[in-house]
Amino acid sequence: MKMKRLHIIKVGSTYASIARRYGDFDAWTAAALGPLGTEARVVDAEHGAALPAAEDCSGVVITGSHAMVTDDLPWSTGIERWIPPLIEAGVPVLGICYGHQLLARAMGGRVGYHPLGEEIGTVEINLLDGSAGDPLFGSFPPLFFAHAAHSQTVLSLPPNATPLAANAHEPHHAFRLGDSCAWGVQFHPEYDETIMRLYIMAQSGELMKEGRDVLELMVEVSETPVAAKTLTNFARIVQEQEAGPAR
Repeated sequence: MKMKRLHIIKVGSTYASIARRYGDFDAWTAAALGPLGTEARVVDAEHGAALPAAEDCSGVVITGSHAMVTDDLPWSTGIERWIPPLIEAGVPVLGICYGHQLLARAMGGRVGYHPLGEEIGTVEINLLDGSAGDPLFGSFPPLFFAHAAHSQTVLSLPPNATPLAANAHEPHHAFRLGDSCAWGVQFHPEYDETIMRLYIMAQSGELMKEGRDVLELMVEVSETPVAAKTLTNFARIVQEQEAGPAR
């Protein structure tokens, strides 16, 4: 009998200068998942790696990317077609940023450029009423801080989605698909303070052209231990589902 594994679906890479010193999206995600992350299999979908069958997955995390969902790149649309059978099979799924948007669109939502422009930096996020009792967010405080870096957004959620978290800029920072064990988060629970600062620095020229106060964005960066629990909580959900009901 083949053993199921947690799969990290890598859909992009960070800036080369960051990757050389600090690793890439998949490494940050694996580290943030905790012990289960060390056992995860990374699937480099952006470069053509075959997606696993649902029956081989104990859980799936879809990473962030510098690509845009609306570019409809062949590898991306392939993942989009792969997602619904995964959900149907009851596999726990967590989409992060690009993965969040791809999950939403695969299940009937709509994705596009954010009408308010890019959200970047350490931001406040509020839980919504639907988060009460949610396995992923139920233990979170009503307000928490998270790192964000996105130009596109989920413009409309899938028909059966429950919104879980939002702020003044982003109405869909987190959602759950119906009563399933599938979630999308627009923020980056895998980023730490260093990575967030490096992202702001990498985009500083463009941000200044847009009239953004880069110094203020840098000053406001802080660690986000509550947001980081998104990944450790997801790892717990995967392990509990694999273990089955207590006897």
